[in-house]
Amino acid sequence: MDLFDILLSASFWTAAIRIASPLIFATLGELICERAGILNLGIEGIMVAGAFAGWMAVYSGVDLWTGVAVAFVVGAAFGLVHGLLTVPFGLSQHVVGLGVTLLATSLTYYAYRLALPEVTSPPKIEAFQPYEVPLLSDIPLIGPALFAQTPLTYLAFALVVIVSLVLYRTPLGLALRAAGENPAAVAAQGLSVTGLRVGAVVVGSGLMAVGGAFLTMSAFDSFFFEMVNGRGWICIALVVFGAWRPGKALLGAILFAAFDALQIRIQQTPMGANVPYQVFLMMPYFLSILALIVMSRRAEVPAALMVPFNKGER
Repeated sequence: MDLFDILLSASFWTAAIRIASPLIFATLGELICERAGILNLGIEGIMVAGAFAGWMAVYSGVDLWTGVAVAFVVGAAFGLVHGLLTVPFGLSQHVVGLGVTLLATSLTYYAYRLALPEVTSPPKIEAFQPYEVPLLSDIPLIGPALFAQTPLTYLAFALVVIVSLVLYRTPLGLALRAAGENPAAVAAQGLSVTGLRVGAVVVGSGLMAVGGAFLTMSAFDSFFFEMVNGRGWICIALVVFGAWRPGKALLGAILFAAFDALQIRIQQTPMGANVPYQVFLMMPYFLSILALIVMSRRAEVPAALMVPFNKGER
């Protein structure tokens, strides 16, 4: 199978959409935070915590959607910690974000060992199964890729539309974007910049955790420690790639996922037999960096991103 055949196969694009789904959740979460002016470097740890919390809840006996809700609440809790430390207290967003990542990751490992002290291999759960949308899933190439996925993938795409509408078609979205551009103007209108920013971090962190939960409840059926594997950091880059716009961020997530799915398949071709596999593992990150360089030159960063705001100060 050559490169052309790979790119025109339904299985390739089905895999790409599946790989992109957790990135979509987490990228939207980070985008919401940054639109309000807060850089959330806790994303990697929050995804790990969400992956474990959702999986553990289902393993304990709740249904899958309740597990997703549990993951969201856990992520929101870490977001609240991040938001309170960075917004009203004005601490460094870089330091707090990295601290939240370390805290969330460490607490997850501790909770895993506490709950399953003698388990050598992670237990499995009954994960979300693909649902084929009638008629639409029969469309050649596009049908299996977009309309034969698990419910969480459909939710991820729906959230892109919802977040876009909220940000650009509602007063709340206008206030949120203004908090990341000109917080003084928001305060002059009698709105709480602190409330908007903390709320954005809480909601955004919840979505990041759902992205982690996708890995344990939709892509796989168990939890292992390295499953997030840097996806959180990729999502931060995808926000920049998407110029802080949900639609473009979605395209960026699919592009990275396509590179990732492509490198797996190229390894199985005659060319893959003659090239070290590490080169293919590097390829999606290298190509994403190139795309990021091209796109970021025209990106407009929110003017008040990482800028603390104290009411009454200029």
